[in-house]
Amino acid sequence: MPTPDAARSRDIVLVVDDNPDTLGFLTETLEAQGAMVLVATGGEAALAIAERITPDVILMDAVMPGIDGFETCRRLKRLAATADVPILFMTGLSETEHIVEGFAAGGVDYVTKPIVLDELTARIRVHLANARRERSARMALDTAGRFLLATDARGRIAWATPQAAKLLAEVEASGEGLPEAVSALLVEAMANPSSGPIVVGESEARRIQLTALGRAGEDEWLWRMMCDEAGGEEAALRKRFGLTAREAEVCLWVARGKSNRDIGEILGLSPRTVNKHLETVFMKLGVENRASAAVMALKAIEAG
Repeated sequence: MPTPDAARSRDIVLVVDDNPDTLGFLTETLEAQGAMVLVATGGEAALAIAERITPDVILMDAVMPGIDGFETCRRLKRLAATADVPILFMTGLSETEHIVEGFAAGGVDYVTKPIVLDELTARIRVHLANARRERSARMALDTAGRFLLATDARGRIAWATPQAAKLLAEVEASGEGLPEAVSALLVEAMANPSSGPIVVGESEARRIQLTALGRAGEDEWLWRMMCDEAGGEEAALRKRFGLTAREAEVCLWVARGKSNRDIGEILGLSPRTVNKHLETVFMKLGVENRASAAVMALKAIEAG
């Protein structure tokens, strides 16, 4: 938690609890330590707040009327904006089955009531630091042009780089995560990673695709997101030279001055595979080297 005189921006903490006394003393304590505190008295209210403002950390009561904390956590984890926000459960339930349910729902920690404030704030500091490191890594990937996201084995979003998260918002079903049909397609692709890109969202303006990059953890799959906008650069290359989507991607990065190794890292391909795509690109463009291909690609992009 930051101190009041911290130079950086304040952390946003969302506290979800139906007990006014708990909300009161947590708000007072956290604000005294420099945090900006948002409060919700139930799961529905917490989801409504998260749609407008993305908190840095969430303190969640497990037992509440209506949607309980476990279900609220599951719904928050299905949203791209809050999928990687650490959620700490606060509850008087201390049985093993309840603790397991909290972690299974997506929580990162479990604090039993009555709450020991020093212990709680220490745990918040640790989880905030971990979340910042992960967020920085994803921002770096984003800057490098890598639209990446991860799902679990059932096709549910685990995390996404910032730009990928923006595109996911167009695909998600009413703010409730990926549609079941899309998740089913992802599960099929996990069983056959070489099946190629999956179209997960399509309109007259753009087409959004996901390509499986492989397993990133025991229950985590990594995906690369591609957005093909009508009239976009890749679309212009495909239309002008009859390139496939993958060939257009490779050609575009050649035009941007990237080496085969760089292109392979950006697209999740081996340099050898990139070279094979380039051979086809050269043939379709009627050129013999990457410099000539880059010139022709830039002309086609400028012409639209």
